[in-house]
Amino acid sequence: MDREALALLLERDEGVRLRPYFDTSTPPRLTIGIGRNLTDRGISRDEAQVLLQNDIDECLADLEPLPWFQALSDIRQRVICAMRFNVGMKGLLTFEKMIWHLERGRYTSAAREMIESRWAKQVKSRADRLAVMMITDENV
Repeated sequence: MDREALALLLERDEGVRLRPYFDTSTPPRLTIGIGRNLTDRGISRDEAQVLLQNDIDECLADLEPLPWFQALSDIRQRVICAMRFNVGMKGLLTFEKMIWHLERGRYTSAAREMIESRWAKQVKSRADRLAVMMITDENV
C-alpha cells in the first residue's frame, strides 16, 4: 500500500481541521485533524506525549527569553512552566507581584502570591505543591 498516496487522499476528502469541531454524523462526534473521531476513539498515550512535548516547547519558547526566568533554578523553572502550561502566557504575566518577588530571589513571597491567587483556588492542591517547590527548591 502506498501510505503517502492514501494520506493525501484522506486529507483531500476529510480536510484538515486544527481545532475540534463536531462532524455531520448523528449524533455529532467531536473530531479534529484529518477526520480523527475524538468522541469514540480519542488519542493514544503516544499521541498525548507528542502533544505534550509540543506544548512544552511552546512554554519554553515563551519563557526562555525572560531574564527572571533564566535566573531561576531548574526546579523553580519547572514550577513557572507548570503555571504557564495551565494559565497560558497571558495569564502567567498577570502574576505581577509573584514575578516581582522572583526577580529579587524572594521565593517565599513569590509562593505566597501564588497561594493567594484565584488560580490557587481553582487548582487547589496543585498550587500548594508548586508553592512548596518554589520555597524549598525541591521536588515534592
